[in-house]
Amino acid sequence: MSGAGKSQNQPAAAPTPKSDKIPLFVERQTYRRRRLVDGARALPVLGLVLWLVPLLWAVPESKTHASSGLIYIFAVWIGLPLVAGILIQIMKIRPRVPRNDEGET
Repeated sequence: MSGAGKSQNQPAAAPTPKSDKIPLFVERQTYRRRRLVDGARALPVLGLVLWLVPLLWAVPESKTHASSGLIYIFAVWIGLPLVAGILIQIMKIRPRVPRNDEGET
């Protein structure tokens, strides 16, 4: 039980960070564009959830008309492509990045 065994049980040195790693913080425009893409990806799930809402209206104590459910379904059906179109138009807009005299961003 001498001190010689301790040197063999030491943890390995941590790996050195690579210079080509993704930075922790990204530019504001890049962050916003990624959130827009995330919103576009989540849109079908949101649509499914919104289409399932009329199933929660079936409460035995109150009467619900089928016409109100159909109006709701068609409103969601028309609203989802409109929201998708708005997201597409926003994503098409290119951010204006000021350039310096050397032509670099």
